[in-house]
Amino acid sequence: MFPRIKTTGKYQYLQIVENRRVNGKHTQRVIATLGRLEELTQSGQLDELTWRLAKFCTKARVVQAHREGDIEARAVRRLGPALVFERLWKALGVDRVLSRLLAERRFGFEVERAIFLTVLHRLFASGSDRAAERWRQEYVIEGAQDLALHQLYRAMAWLGEALAETNGLAPLAPRCVKDLVEEDLFARRRDLFTKLDVVFFDTTSIYFEGAGGQTLGRHGNSKDHRPDRKQMVVGVVLDGQGRPVCCELWPGNTTDVKTLLPIVERLRQRFAIGSVCVVADRGMISKDTLTRLERLDGITYILGARMRQNKEVNEDVLGRGGRYQEVHPQSSDPKAPSPLKVKEVFADGRRYIVCHNEDQARKDAADREAILAHLSDQLRQGAKSFVGNKGYRKYLKSQGPRFDIDDAKVKAEARLDGKWVLRTNTTLSAKETALKYKQLWRVETLFRTTKTILETRPIYHKCDETIRGHVFCSFLALLLKTELFERLERNGLAYEWNDIRRDLEALQEAELLLDGETYFLRTQLRGTCHDVLRAAGVAPPPTLRQ
Repeated sequence: MFPRIKTTGKYQYLQIVENRRVNGKHTQRVIATLGRLEELTQSGQLDELTWRLAKFCTKARVVQAHREGDIEARAVRRLGPALVFERLWKALGVDRVLSRLLAERRFGFEVERAIFLTVLHRLFASGSDRAAERWRQEYVIEGAQDLALHQLYRAMAWLGEALAETNGLAPLAPRCVKDLVEEDLFARRRDLFTKLDVVFFDTTSIYFEGAGGQTLGRHGNSKDHRPDRKQMVVGVVLDGQGRPVCCELWPGNTTDVKTLLPIVERLRQRFAIGSVCVVADRGMISKDTLTRLERLDGITYILGARMRQNKEVNEDVLGRGGRYQEVHPQSSDPKAPSPLKVKEVFADGRRYIVCHNEDQARKDAADREAILAHLSDQLRQGAKSFVGNKGYRKYLKSQGPRFDIDDAKVKAEARLDGKWVLRTNTTLSAKETALKYKQLWRVETLFRTTKTILETRPIYHKCDETIRGHVFCSFLALLLKTELFERLERNGLAYEWNDIRRDLEALQEAELLLDGETYFLRTQLRGTCHDVLRAAGVAPPPTLRQ
């Protein structure tokens, strides 16, 4: 039934109408004509009727009482975060993988719920496990309300617990429970999607607020510019579609060039892959690494080459003539791919791909001109404080106590404008090789935008196993976030993470008490919420429930 206004002459009448199906056709039947709309409104009869009818409608009565302030919310909790990521957690099978591994353990509490709480906290707040224990009080998270802080610590320790069996893996990092989780999750995805034929690898460093564990916390090359703090190195492997495969954790004094080979060897053994192409940036390369990598059967690579430090690349490869092949032409369309040209160069049997982006070349030249103009002005004034700036210093030469612009260095830098060089042993064409490497940039962008998740500070844990579990929850958070964005992309949607996070946290539920009955009233969906719920496969919860 529904109200309808019927116009007769110059008057409007309010009617109650019913939809019916007669002989397979929809028809409408007037149940009652309440009177002229103008008279009903002016006399207040319409408001009185509405109020009397509302007494028989629980939903309307609760909503009206809440709006008029006749009842107050006993508690207000955020509903959106767990609603979406609980569904993705189950869709990826994380809950079933954890339950299987926990089947023979007796912890006395729901370890899977403790891990999910910690992962959800990484996505929306980050911080310590102590902070997660307090944070959950403002959120609706099934099965997590009674968890104590020491139980979160025990769950983290279980994830990072070292296993007796090593499977012959390299000793750089022990084999842990979290490895079993990664392998089970990958096996589930492998059945549904594709083989692991291309992997992208990147690392970051995470410094500790506390002592830094038993062996993980070490002083090293800090990417956070905090050499005063002990740190650990975290490596993340993603497949060709950008889905997280696994994470590796090493002591903080481990350099990038020492991590690539152990990662390759562990990937082959852990995930039973015959051949794989590793794509990594120039920080992973050393002469010894390349030599050993080429000896591995079934392993190919696409690696960024150092253009300034590597003499062969700088003098031979970049100095070689030859025609470029156009991959992406110059375009005025802002949505078009960046312009890209490539050419293949062989040096002493080694295959290189020289890539050139004309837009980037113009930007590099303009940036350098701006630096040189400022540098010339400062030199005329006799200023020397800028000499400590790496961006300025590379263009200078010293002549006794004086500094001048080095024209030879300027010319050498200009040769590199808009260029990057790849070294590879694949059989892919120069075009395909360049495009595969550009995928690594997308992965690095993902890595940077989710670095707040991976940093997971502050880390106060004293034991290596709890630290490993703490960081692994950040990896699971990255896995869930990647799954959500992949689903949104399939629906043709592109949203900023900050907008999604804000809108999901705005979806709240108030607990109300009316006439001795408890009701839960949710807020309206706003912004990205509707699309995010649909992408996750979640129906919006009812506006009011008991």
